[in-house]
Amino acid sequence: MTIDLRELTAEDLELVEFARGIVDANTDGEDGVHTMGAAVRGVDGRMYGGINLYHFTGGPCAELVALGHARASGARELTTIVAVGNFGRGPVGPCGRDRQVLFDYHPRIRVILPTGEGVRSVRIRDLMPLGAVWTVEEGTQPYDPGVFAD
Repeated sequence: MTIDLRELTAEDLELVEFARGIVDANTDGEDGVHTMGAAVRGVDGRMYGGINLYHFTGGPCAELVALGHARASGARELTTIVAVGNFGRGPVGPCGRDRQVLFDYHPRIRVILPTGEGVRSVRIRDLMPLGAVWTVEEGTQPYDPGVFAD
């Protein structure tokens, strides 16, 4: 399997800074519950942000809040997403639940995250090898290698 790692573009760096601004403005201390900010970019270039809502029941991650913000604002096609930790932790990769949601709703989105080669942009499909697609209408589908073809 080949992973398509890409150097960050100026737009990617702008998205990282947008997410950093969200978490810096809204974090509530080292023991707080708002510790991650996220940003997503629509195909039209607009950026939408979110902050995590930690809760013992597994409250939504910042990425899911940002996806909801984008959707509520009318964005249907998204190009890139990033989550950034508070206190300068920088980009953080999405958890498994977020990866599955991204894969199901935005299978062509790129994710900015740390890699062995530094912070890079990666296709969500590369973060979900052998992933099964889920749809509202049909539930979980059998593995389809065509989903991973370019």
